[in-house]
Amino acid sequence: MTELPLFPLSGVLLPFGRMPLQIFEPRYLDLVRDCMKSDSPFGVVWIRRGAEVAQRGRAAPELGDYGTCARIVDWDQLPNGLLGLTIEGGERFDLFETSTRDNGLIVGEVELKPATAPAPMSDVWLSLLDVLRSLETHPHVERMRLRVDYNDAWQVAYTLVQLLPLDEALKYELLGIDSVDVLMAELQALLNQISGEEQ
Repeated sequence: MTELPLFPLSGVLLPFGRMPLQIFEPRYLDLVRDCMKSDSPFGVVWIRRGAEVAQRGRAAPELGDYGTCARIVDWDQLPNGLLGLTIEGGERFDLFETSTRDNGLIVGEVELKPATAPAPMSDVWLSLLDVLRSLETHPHVERMRLRVDYNDAWQVAYTLVQLLPLDEALKYELLGIDSVDVLMAELQALLNQISGEEQ
């Protein structure tokens, strides 16, 4: 078991995926400072119900049972005065217990899952690779400066899940899949639905 500071979000972070954040709450400014100083990750967990921003008198958000380690890969002062971060997903973890520090930061007792070993791309998945390459030409995606190994099916699948306009609850379910074959099959079915080619 490992103790990991948590950043609950209404969005799901996938391994190899990148996500922009705006930081303004003191507890998260402290978290960012500590993680940058020690070059350590924090955990991103999906909020099933509740709010990202702490509100007096409101119950703590209900968090998912698993999440993704995040590292800060870029930061900037935004025009609105807030701290802007780009985070990148790393290992997945299972979340067992949470506690809250005096400053409101949630800390989790987590068990890290082994990093996924690279899985070769199969010919039947090449249509998914085409979709990913077309998404990468979008200006918003280009700004993220993704580095995807197109020969690793895990990286292709996770990056696609991160970029596609899917419901966050569905992204959370896909994050929990442990088989690259199952994940790719789910993605192919979803893309068929999106394109109207459902059998």
